[in-house]
Formats: sequence, C-alpha cells, structure tokens
Amino acid sequence: MTTWFRVLMLVAGLFGASGVAASAMAAHLAGGANLATAAQFLLIHAAAIAALSAAGLLATRGAVLLLVGASTMAMGTLLFSGDLALRALMGIKLLWGTAPFGGTLMIAGWVSAGIGGALTAPRAR
Repeated sequence: MTTWFRVLMLVAGLFGASGVAASAMAAHLAGGANLATAAQFLLIHAAAIAALSAAGLLATRGAVLLLVGASTMAMGTLLFSGDLALRALMGIKLLWGTAPFGGTLMIAGWVSAGIGGALTAPRAR
C-alpha cells in the first residue's frame, strides 16, 4: 500500500501544480472559463487526493476504499480537466463524453471515499 500512497501523493502534487499554472493562464486568456474550471477541479481534487491518501496510510479498516476513492478521483479529474484544458488551449475535444465520464468518476470517487471514511478505524499508537 505504500507504493499506492506514493503514486497518489505524486499525482496530487502534479495536479496542484497544474491547477496553479492553469489558473494563471486562465487569468490571461480571453474566454478562459473552461481553463478556470479545469484549474478549480485540479486544485480541489489535489487536496482531496493528498488527504485521502494520508488517511488511507494511517487507517487499518476502510483504507482500501479511501485509496480506491482517491484513485478514482484522480482518473476522473485527469479526464475532466484534461478535456476542458485541451478545449481551451488547443481547440481539441477529446473523445465524445470524456468530460462527463470524468465527472462521473469523480462522483464515484467521492462516494467511495465517504464509505471508506465511515468504515475507517485508526491504527493503534
């Protein structure tokens, strides 16, 4: 589970950095609303993925659901924000339904995280 945690923390860091960069670009682009939305989702989910990963590392029960939730959020955020960013920056639309599918994955990730959090039991100190 340690490797899973490390990968998710790396993803969270990359999402956070990308969110800041996308926010800066959106502020200087005419019609940067799609990019601003992508940045917002990147930043919110970067923090959520980092928190869920850390919680999963510290929990005994419910840890897998927390990490599955974080992973599902990561995949959804990549699809959703990636599609919006490509539209804003390059005028390219990914496969039909990429953004809605990414949004659905983010919702599923939040549900998984909620269930995992409800089942969580902390490690003994």
